[in-house]
Amino acid sequence: MDTEAQPTKRDRSSHPDSPGPEERSRFALVARVTDWLPGGRITLTLFVCLVFLLVLNAFVVQPFQIPSGSMEQGLRIGDRVLVNKLAYRFGAQPRRGDVIVFDGTGYFGDADYIKRVVGVGGDHVVCCDKEGRIEVNGRAVDESAFLYPGDSASSVPFDIAVPAGRLFVLGDHRSDSSDSRDHLGSPGGGMIPVGDVIGRADWILWPRAHWTHLTRPSAYARVPAAAAEGTHG
Repeated sequence: MDTEAQPTKRDRSSHPDSPGPEERSRFALVARVTDWLPGGRITLTLFVCLVFLLVLNAFVVQPFQIPSGSMEQGLRIGDRVLVNKLAYRFGAQPRRGDVIVFDGTGYFGDADYIKRVVGVGGDHVVCCDKEGRIEVNGRAVDESAFLYPGDSASSVPFDIAVPAGRLFVLGDHRSDSSDSRDHLGSPGGGMIPVGDVIGRADWILWPRAHWTHLTRPSAYARVPAAAAEGTHG
């Protein structure tokens, strides 16, 4: 009895390196699209990259150019910052000290603005104490690390309670900033709805000499939580 194995023809359809029907279908679709597009694969690649950038800009990060000197000296006119649009998307809330970009329509004007969060929902914000400092929930805040040199905390006195879901925001260049102080008598009292926040400014991207990571200053770390604030801080 011949026990030697007989050679058999290999089934090409089952070869692991052979594309399956679905892969062949995809290749055929790509080939048809590239044949139809002027420029072929190059145009298709550019189109895919453009879609990716649009999605990234809409949902993840967005560049923002500083239009005025209201956030000097940290952010200068013409600086380009990268805004993290996911910072507050999954339950997190803006915190005191964050630099945020928000839609000012109906509150500041029909444009996007960039300011620093000084008070969150439930906070009691007062200016100024005997040493000229802002107080939040009874605690004085030393803003010297980011306040524009020579500026006082505010030339406009105020004593406000921030409603739940709102933010009290100020520019770092207080003498050159139109912010919550200028709208205390307007609808909404100059407080920005949290829902209108576009994102948190995390990086200065350009010019290269200004490249840096924007971090939350420690000045607000000792501010006690407001009664209605919960876990924010």
